[in-house]
Amino acid sequence: MNRELLIQCPDGQMKTMPLQKDRISVGRSSSAELCFPEDAGLSRQHFVFEPEGDDWTVQDLGSKNGTFVNNIPLKARLVLTPGDRITAGHLVIVYSPDASKQAQGVVVFDGTDSSAPTTSTVVTSLEGALSNQTMAFERVGAKGPAPLQALIRAGQELSENRPLEELFQVILDLAIQAVSAQRGVLLLLEGGELLPRAYKGEGFRISTAVRDKVLKERSSVLVRDAQLDEAFKGRMSIVEQKVHTMMAVPLQAKDRIIGLIYVDSPFILREFTKDDLNLLTVMASICAVRIENARLALVEEGERIMKRDLSQAAEIQGRMLPAEAPIVPGTDLAGFNVPCRTVGGDYYDFFPYADGRLGLTLGDVSGKGMPASLMMMALHARVQVLAEDPGNLDAFMARLNKTTCANCPSNRFITFFFCVLDTNTGDLAFANAGHNPPIIIRSSGEAQMLEGGGPVLGIIPYAPYKEMHARLDPGDMLVIYSDGVTEANNVNHEEYDEQRFIAVLQENRQRPAAEIVTAVTRSLNEFAAGAPQADDITLVVAKRV
Repeated sequence: MNRELLIQCPDGQMKTMPLQKDRISVGRSSSAELCFPEDAGLSRQHFVFEPEGDDWTVQDLGSKNGTFVNNIPLKARLVLTPGDRITAGHLVIVYSPDASKQAQGVVVFDGTDSSAPTTSTVVTSLEGALSNQTMAFERVGAKGPAPLQALIRAGQELSENRPLEELFQVILDLAIQAVSAQRGVLLLLEGGELLPRAYKGEGFRISTAVRDKVLKERSSVLVRDAQLDEAFKGRMSIVEQKVHTMMAVPLQAKDRIIGLIYVDSPFILREFTKDDLNLLTVMASICAVRIENARLALVEEGERIMKRDLSQAAEIQGRMLPAEAPIVPGTDLAGFNVPCRTVGGDYYDFFPYADGRLGLTLGDVSGKGMPASLMMMALHARVQVLAEDPGNLDAFMARLNKTTCANCPSNRFITFFFCVLDTNTGDLAFANAGHNPPIIIRSSGEAQMLEGGGPVLGIIPYAPYKEMHARLDPGDMLVIYSDGVTEANNVNHEEYDEQRFIAVLQENRQRPAAEIVTAVTRSLNEFAAGAPQADDITLVVAKRV
């Protein structure tokens, strides 16, 4: 039994890979057998395929953004079944243990020896059909409309604005009527497989040789009398269906083949002619362009709806973040956030308390885009409730983690930092859940990292956390940031890193907090030099003045 993977790469290209090795790993690393370095949603070693007896399994390798099988998060080693769909990052892989699996239902493709002699087969192409000077004016036989009239009717029918699913049946009806066929089926290539989209009749059995000639050689095929043709008369499918005359033509949109139209007649009322073949070939090309235009219109409409929804989501999310930093006596505050997509997973906030204390927080949800945005808004709601009276910060963080674990998907987590600054004394209490260590820049220029803390939120329900302490003297500043700052890349794939970040903070430490934020963002833009932003960037600066 042949085993293979059908792979839709991040760039949209399709390819297949036979399962012949003992192990196939997938990720961004060059050491992975399937390497996709351009897909930022993949970890370096993301997941792996491995054989188990006669079967194959898939297992996540502790990736950051998770692996999904049939849209369900992969939590353990899983034995694959035919047609399972594995997704990670922008990658889609379909597992099929039998590459020669035949289509079932409306159409079955019969293997036919293409080298067998043919006595009544005509083959042409779109160029050949268009070069036929007589096709548009007359045709052999008195039955049916003239080709020119058929093309005019097709133009009229196809000019109407119809839903795509309805368009398929209209096209098939036009094809059947144009050549006076009795049955027919329209098949489209979707994901490398021919699928019936409209049909009249049932139980179609199409020769694989005919199918391949149409799809691979862009040829139109006519068999005048299958009962007499040496290549077909011995096939049980032809005998059982009493098929006498048949045609198969490509749906060719410019240089692409998007499917085929097959028509036949089980009764020998009249044989299809070469002019019929030319007419059907030209009609199929016109119809293919119409199908592609309808598909493009659907895609554009979907993109417009998605863009509108994302814009509204971004507006809603923007209201979750502070419109401006609060005015707190003795403290200069500034915050900044820019998502790498329309919506993001970073969250920051300020919490002034009546007794002169000030709460500061910053969280970073794993992943990007809409899923991260939804989790960010859920985090915002939980923090708003707990931060009203944070109390001891180890208990605060434990409660937040427990509620996050109860609602967090298994392939997601959140890094989170929360602190309370006494603006009168400078005492700083803080707790960290796997977030980048914030930085204190002293008035002298010395940099201190606030190390320590517990695990990320959303993984271990009863994880321990610890409240820690530091102090901000007048002139000192606290800087909290997401990894989108230090891990920003330039066009040479170099990271901005902590050293550059700290140097900018030290150089601008005497400036107001808002100007420090501006200096950092300017430095990031100069470093990136046009490289696309790969992660959300969030920054909070608090200075004691």
